Amino acid sequence: MDLFHLKKEKRSHIEGTYKGDIIVYGLSTCVWCKKTKKLLSELGVEFDFVYVDRLKGAEEKEVLEEVKKYNPLLSFPTTVIEGKTVIVGFKEKQLRESLGFLGF
Repeated sequence: MDLFHLKKEKRSHIEGTYKGDIIVYGLSTCVWCKKTKKLLSELGVEFDFVYVDRLKGAEEKEVLEEVKKYNPLLSFPTTVIEGKTVIVGFKEKQLRESLGFLGF
């Protein structure tokens, strides 16, 4: 999915070390989404964060369909790594391990 057509207030691209294509689908008001974003930033990895609740119309529909492929319950945050690994919720240990950061 091409995220770059989304306006800046609806997504953010965080620069860092490339560990694969990482997309976090979240809500601007979600504490667990903010924790996920903070953790990934602290780990220094490159990722995209999509604010699903800031989308409208066709953009919203397109993104929700994309999230449903990985998480049919549409709960947030939904983190997708390389289109294969899906982590639903804030799961620090699983996020660290999936990105090669073993141990705390």
